[in-house]
Amino acid sequence: MALETEIKLSLPATAVRRLSSHPLLAASKPMRQKLVNTYYDTPDQRLQRKRLAVRFRQKGEAWLLTVKSDAPSPGGLAQRREWEVPGQPGQFDFSHVDSPKLRRFLEEATAELVPAFTTDFTRSLWVLTPREGSRIEVALDRGTIVAGERKENICELELELLEGDASDLFAAALALQADLPLHPEGASKAERGYRLAHDAKLAPAKAGPVPLSMGMTSIGVFRSTAFSCLSQLQGNERGVRETDAPEFIHQARVSIRRLRSAIRLWRPLLPEDYVSNFDPRWRTLANQLGDTRNWDVFITEILPPIVKAFPDHGDVQRLSTQARNHLTACRKTAQAAIKADTYSQLLLEFTAATVALPESRKPPITAFAPRSLNKRAKRVAALAAETRDSNPEARHALRVALKRLRYAIEFFAPLFPAKRLQRYHQSAAGLLDLLGRMNDATVAEQLVLQAVPGHHSDLVRAWLAGRNDLMLTQLEPLLAEFLSHPPPWEHG
Repeated sequence: MALETEIKLSLPATAVRRLSSHPLLAASKPMRQKLVNTYYDTPDQRLQRKRLAVRFRQKGEAWLLTVKSDAPSPGGLAQRREWEVPGQPGQFDFSHVDSPKLRRFLEEATAELVPAFTTDFTRSLWVLTPREGSRIEVALDRGTIVAGERKENICELELELLEGDASDLFAAALALQADLPLHPEGASKAERGYRLAHDAKLAPAKAGPVPLSMGMTSIGVFRSTAFSCLSQLQGNERGVRETDAPEFIHQARVSIRRLRSAIRLWRPLLPEDYVSNFDPRWRTLANQLGDTRNWDVFITEILPPIVKAFPDHGDVQRLSTQARNHLTACRKTAQAAIKADTYSQLLLEFTAATVALPESRKPPITAFAPRSLNKRAKRVAALAAETRDSNPEARHALRVALKRLRYAIEFFAPLFPAKRLQRYHQSAAGLLDLLGRMNDATVAEQLVLQAVPGHHSDLVRAWLAGRNDLMLTQLEPLLAEFLSHPPPWEHG
């Protein structure tokens, strides 16, 4: 088994010529290969569900059988297990797979394996030797993914570490990105091929569980957490760029909030320059997406019942028109932010810096996690005591603190008893839902003034005030219920 470490970057076809003349590559002539790959799976996609890829590759006159894990590629970084041997198309022999469990799975599926899709591309290869003991293969792939009648273009760069350290790999990628519009890609060719084969519609990516084991260092858990957040963010990029669906913006913002919460959670263990460099940049991106999300909520959740109750009221009609105009302008800003070179650079630079974080066995995660959770729980309890009145600023502060606590619970979930954690987490989620709706109403009051400046609608303001008063009656019971739960990380 080989562990393949590579960085995947997409680039526009218009930038290909500039790539070959880049100072890193211009001194050598690339070697070109024609590569045709057929990927196989069972009719019920058992390999895809296990994030495995099995393919036959034609490379000149030779054929290779490859088994590869198809793990996510946060920030473009892919580290995958790979088994490859000579073979003939359709003749599956998995004896070279040195994982007994995986080999048994593949052998049991062999009789059902059928072609799923193909990739057909020309690869231009350069080999860099940035220093003694370091070699990096730079591969430009141009061609197509084909699944039945459907096709998708391939134009991407892969930098694979043949020898040396991951820092050499990132240094080369960052040097190329400084002069070229290269974007870190989260999806492999196999993942894109499966989407094409199933004609899968774009779907928002939600937060997934953070891979965590007891043997990991505290920084190792941070790294895993940060990359989980990046995977969610990149899973929503295309939806933000290409659609007007509100959920893509929402999930992208959630991923950035979770990431910034992780940076704050681990701040005592992180280098100060790492925090001061990246946290403000993630905050800026979140703000660029935030206005769109606020107007989305206003138009899809706040405004409809008002319009239904007062369909012919002039103030409501005027507000509805202006709100949609504001949403259109904000969505363009959000889409531009996700398309910008600065976003691509942030992804790659953050991934490089996160990989390079120094490891330490102290403090152990079993000590760091409960200490961090206690700190956040005490902050929530203190702020809860200040929200007995209708002060929206105090409620907002409580909501932010409770979100940070909830994210921390999710990050550390595998460390604690599931049942106790679930009750505590569900109680926090119910309280957060109410606080979120109350915050939406507060933001809506500000958006009304922004949409129709100088024209204050008593009707709309009265409706929002009534909604807020109703929710206030629900706040005290939910707060009391949440505070009655003992912290589950303090037991067992």
